Amino acid sequence: MNRTTWEPTLSIILGYDPSTLRERVDLRAADERLEELGSLRSLSALNEKTVLLRLLGRLDEAYTVANEAVRQARFTGDREQLLGARIRRGQVLQYQGKFDEAIVELTGCVDEARGREWTALEAFAVQNRGKVHFDMKEYESALSDMTAAVFLREKLGASPAEIEGALTAVAVVQRFLEAQRAAAGPGEGDAGGGDGVGDGVGSPA
Repeated sequence: MNRTTWEPTLSIILGYDPSTLRERVDLRAADERLEELGSLRSLSALNEKTVLLRLLGRLDEAYTVANEAVRQARFTGDREQLLGARIRRGQVLQYQGKFDEAIVELTGCVDEARGREWTALEAFAVQNRGKVHFDMKEYESALSDMTAAVFLREKLGASPAEIEGALTAVAVVQRFLEAQRAAAGPGEGDAGGGDGVGDGVGSPA
C-alpha cells in the first residue's frame, strides 16, 4: 500500500461507475490475486485481502479480515497503519449498507488524520466518507467531502489522473444534488443553496 495515497493501485480496478462512484472491477483478476495471497497473514496481505473481498462482494469475509488487519496494526503500534486499516474497514461497512457505522468510523479517521497532519490519510478518509454520504443521498455532505478531497490531493501534489478522478467525483455529486434540489421544488431547493459548498469547485482544475 502506497503511503503517499494509502489507496489501492490494484490493476483489477478498471475505473469508477459514474452513477454510484464505486469501482469497476476485473473480477477474474481479483479472484486470481486473492488466490495468490492464499493464507498469507502479513498486514499488507490482510489489507489487500480486505479490498479484494469487498470488491468481489464477499462482505462478511471482508469485514472479518478487516477486523484482523485492525487488530494486527494496533499490535504493531504504527498509528498510520492502524488508521489505514480502519478506513478500509469503513469501506466494508459502507458496502454492507451499515452507513451510520461507516460514518462514525470514517469521521474518527478524518479527525485523527487531520489532527496529526497526515494529509494522505485524511484525503483517503474524507473521500470515502463522501461516498457513504452519497449512498445515503446526503448530497450536500457528500459534495463537501468530495471537494475537500480535491484540495487535499492538490496539497499532496497528486498526479493529474488522481486529481481528475477526484474532480469527476465532485461533478457527479453536483449533478445528483442539483437533481435532488429540482425534485424538492423551489422552496426547499433554495434552502442551503447559498452555502457556497459547490462554488468554485472547478477552481482546482
